[in-house]
Amino acid sequence: MQQGNYPNPPYQVMEEEDTIDVKKLLFKYLRFWPWIVASAGLGVILAVFFTRIATPIYKVEGTVLIQDGSPSLGADLFDGAGGMFGGKNNIENEVGILKSYTLAEEAVRKMNLNVSYFKDGIFSKPQLYGNVPIHAQLDWKHPQITGGLWKIKVLNTEEYELSIEEDNFSVFNPADPFYKTKLENVQVQEGRYKFGETIEGDHFKFSLENTSALAEEVLFVKFMDTPTLAQGYREKVQVAPTNKQASLLNITLETPVRRLGEDYLNHLMEAYLDRELKIKNQASENTVRFIDRQLSGITDSLTFFEDRLQQYRSDNKIFNLSQEGSIVFERLENLEKEKSEAELRTKYYTTLREYLGNEQLDELVAPSVIGIQDPLLNALVINLAELQSERVRLSANFSDQTPAVVEIKSKIQNTRNTLLENVRSALNNTENLLAELNQKVKMVERDINALPETERNLLGIQRQFSINENIYVYLLQKRAESEITKASNMPNNSILDFARAGTAAVAPKKSLNLLIGLILGLMLPIGVITVRDFLKTKIEDADQLQHDLKVPLLSQIGKSKAADKRVVFSKPRSMVTESFRNLRADMAYLVPHDQDTLTLSFTSTISGEGKTFVAYNTAAVYSLIGKKTLIMGLDLRKPRIAEDFDINYSKGISNVLSSNMDWREAVVSSGFPDCDVLLAGPTPPNPAELLMTEKFARMMEEVKEEYDVIIMDCPPVGLVSETKDLFKYADINLFVFRQNYSHQDAIQFVNELKAKGDVKNLYAIFNAVEGSSGTYGYGYGYGSKSYGYHEEEEKKKWYSLK
Repeated sequence: MQQGNYPNPPYQVMEEEDTIDVKKLLFKYLRFWPWIVASAGLGVILAVFFTRIATPIYKVEGTVLIQDGSPSLGADLFDGAGGMFGGKNNIENEVGILKSYTLAEEAVRKMNLNVSYFKDGIFSKPQLYGNVPIHAQLDWKHPQITGGLWKIKVLNTEEYELSIEEDNFSVFNPADPFYKTKLENVQVQEGRYKFGETIEGDHFKFSLENTSALAEEVLFVKFMDTPTLAQGYREKVQVAPTNKQASLLNITLETPVRRLGEDYLNHLMEAYLDRELKIKNQASENTVRFIDRQLSGITDSLTFFEDRLQQYRSDNKIFNLSQEGSIVFERLENLEKEKSEAELRTKYYTTLREYLGNEQLDELVAPSVIGIQDPLLNALVINLAELQSERVRLSANFSDQTPAVVEIKSKIQNTRNTLLENVRSALNNTENLLAELNQKVKMVERDINALPETERNLLGIQRQFSINENIYVYLLQKRAESEITKASNMPNNSILDFARAGTAAVAPKKSLNLLIGLILGLMLPIGVITVRDFLKTKIEDADQLQHDLKVPLLSQIGKSKAADKRVVFSKPRSMVTESFRNLRADMAYLVPHDQDTLTLSFTSTISGEGKTFVAYNTAAVYSLIGKKTLIMGLDLRKPRIAEDFDINYSKGISNVLSSNMDWREAVVSSGFPDCDVLLAGPTPPNPAELLMTEKFARMMEEVKEEYDVIIMDCPPVGLVSETKDLFKYADINLFVFRQNYSHQDAIQFVNELKAKGDVKNLYAIFNAVEGSSGTYGYGYGYGSKSYGYHEEEEKKKWYSLK
């Protein structure tokens, strides 16, 4: 009989593209739904617990109105041209100023936030603010440890117990306030201290005062240096326009202490307005300083000449000039007035040149202060002052290497150079004017010499007195105007809404926490299942087995829980028995209909995958339909049929092949009709050689002549070599995989057998499938209801729930 050459079977392995089977993926996770539901519930419970114990965070908001196109920040002091620091406010710059470290530091200093107080709580330590029961006094001129947490247990109104709660201290050095050193161990003696007693060490110096603390009360204290606090608040504060068209800035801060947040934002906005007012007053202050320097020299001269004038009039009995002398004096007085104004301008130019040379740009005074009506010079001074103000703004928020700061510095330098050149030119012109005025004065003095000596001397003294008096009155007037302007200055911007905290907490968000808890609760078991599937080495899923195999998956055999392994005979109505009937029915499509005999070989990769169980029960289903069936135990190294199926007979194939014994003498009945067994027999020293003999080939021919169905229980093909030689005797070769037992490497082994072409008509069987393996193909599934067609196996209540 020709072996293994049959028409193409109906089971064809199709090459498919790797696609994601959503339904399969869903059911893979639904198999573990109790764990997923339990984990999701636990995540929600933990989220609720976290929401209840978390410290609520409140949002504090304030609003500042920025005046668009506001007038110049400098006062219009002299002749309507005294403004210096003008220009339209830039909303982005104002945002940067409000978020600057300088304003944050000023607000922190005013509020004295260097000490934080906390009370004891179950899950957290709520912060106290305002009326605190104890008060700490620190000497910030002394190095101080910051960042850690001190525990204060009040013993009575006079004493307390000091200990360290959190030891994460850093040392603040007042000599270098922006650099702190991490301190590993704090050398402080924990124990009892008296309120008011100074506790001093190398890195700390402080004392505690009892204001309202009661005995046995537990409090906590934290020290923080101003630079760290300012930087922290600067990062927490958010400033943004209410919308793109409006010039309203909304300032927000999220904090667990609402009153603290309100006070800080109010101090921050007040510091912002104080800074603006200070810049506006800078022009007036510069003017007053310049005038004071001029007045200091004129006052003495004015007093001196006033005394001389009175003395001369008294001594010479002369009080008024003659008509001719009055005319000459009036001419001279006009010239001297022009000369004094020119000298004042000369002093201004000289001072301005010195300021520019020393880069004292914040000391600049507008030319209009002394009546200089030079539009170019005035514009340059105003422009330079504006650029300097802008540089101060940018420097408060950006480093010197920032492109914007570099650009503004370049503009300042160019403007300064241009202004310096114009000052030199103006100074030269003024000196020429002075020389011309001096020449005119000399010409008038010749007319004075023609007057009588007494009148001539009186005119000279009165001339000096008049010069100093005019300058003195002029400067006093300008100084008064500057002081009035300074007193009347108000910030252009204003606080529209003072800080106010919302009544509802913005964090923790209950709905968001519940959603996160639910998602994490779902993702944890799903992640574990996914990682488990990724790392698994055993074959668990029939669909995956069918997808990876290059040979057809012929059938799935359910997992039998019966003690008797002859399940087909002992439980003929069970679902496992029905799966073997399905296997028998599928065999009819794999062989020609006119073939009288059928030879099936069963093997696996390793021992324990159930090939003997499948082989025996396959033989049983054939015997039930009257087919004369023989089970051949060809695993001569480790025979299992006699032991597993309770057959008490010592002879078998090894006896037949190693002696003159006829194989029929070794055949025994299984105890059931039409089902015989040919055991392996005693283990021989050369099992591979015995199965390759001519006698075994003749025996196989004789067996096929006497039996309708021959079931060959072969050794594991992955462990021994003779199995490949046995495949040629079979019409159908069946490779058995076992769920959660067979390694995935076995799939590659079978694919290699198929690729080499050494084995014809090779098919796979998935054995011991428990529940539903995820496929809808062969075997009808084993987790579905039998609806009375099969015997119901006893199941645990939990499994029934699944």
